[in-house]
Amino acid sequence: MALHMLGKDPESPEGKSPTVYYDDQTDNYVVQGWKVLDDERLSQLDLPSHETVVEIPKRMMQFFPEVSGGRGTDV
Repeated sequence: MALHMLGKDPESPEGKSPTVYYDDQTDNYVVQGWKVLDDERLSQLDLPSHETVVEIPKRMMQFFPEVSGGRGTDV
């Protein structure tokens, strides 16, 4: 598996931020983000035990190739 970094949250201090990656073997995205821990929000999801939910800011949509018209700087 080769992960390619597509972009980090441009407003994150110290570069420790949510990040979007592209997996060139599975043709899927891997998203690093803030853990969703709020029980009220989680109760609205049909979340299997083998899955998790993370949150990223809307401004990061620019890193998805379908939005930016490309594959990102690392792909």
